[in-house]
Amino acid sequence: MAWFKRTEKGIQTPTEDKKDVPKGLWYKSPTGKIVDADELARNYYVSPEDGYHVRIGSKEYFSILFDDNEFTELDAGITSKDPLKFVDTKKYSDRLKEVMDKTRLKDAVRSAVGKSKGKDLVIACMDFAFIGGSMGAVVGEKIARAIDYSIKHKIPFLMISKSGGARMMEAAMSLMQLAKTSAKLAQLADAGIPYISLCTDPTTGGTTASYAMLGDINISEPGALIGFAGPRVVKDTTGKDLPEGFQTAEFVLEHGFLDFITPRKELKDKINLYLDLIQNQPIR
Repeated sequence: MAWFKRTEKGIQTPTEDKKDVPKGLWYKSPTGKIVDADELARNYYVSPEDGYHVRIGSKEYFSILFDDNEFTELDAGITSKDPLKFVDTKKYSDRLKEVMDKTRLKDAVRSAVGKSKGKDLVIACMDFAFIGGSMGAVVGEKIARAIDYSIKHKIPFLMISKSGGARMMEAAMSLMQLAKTSAKLAQLADAGIPYISLCTDPTTGGTTASYAMLGDINISEPGALIGFAGPRVVKDTTGKDLPEGFQTAEFVLEHGFLDFITPRKELKDKINLYLDLIQNQPIR
């Protein structure tokens, strides 16, 4: 029997024969542009019509920046604990287990070493999918260890920030990571090893107040939200209306907190161009 039948009201499909469209075939950008998911991936997860940069995680950034997507992950097995026995709407320990199962991630940052355009590079990349990319003790420890690896092997360090800020479930231990990572970056600078900070959407809170703004160069993708507190908090605190485009990468660049903004498809070339220049290497 045919999968449809004609009626006076037109073609109707029996409920049991209806096919659901699989999720993930299409992506709709905030401006309303529709793009095929495969085309989006081929275009570095940037909407081709409006240039909107879709949020991506460490898996995608590693594939973009490391040659042939080949790398060695560092400190992959470190996981967060719950020393404070924190409870809000649920136990922090339960929240951690749920998000690990859902994202297949151990925490909100992954670090790895590999080749980028033939040169060694250490990358630490945050994942917003893991509790909003919040910065806890594991995030700070993994970043610190990645910096130690850079110092030991004299390899440039790239930090890709994507975070809502400190992880409240770890209280003061989370805030300590601001000082810890900043101190490690001072050691990196003393060793004369380049540090590039890439701010992606969003880079906020304690992340912005520490390692995200301490790069030898601070760069960003177009349209990224970059700031410390949210616009509502800033407006309530200052009692003033905020400028148009406040806390966008373009606004931050105009006011001197970024060195340049680069589209994602040019990211690998721009990073390596900078490294070639400061290391006095032939430009590739």
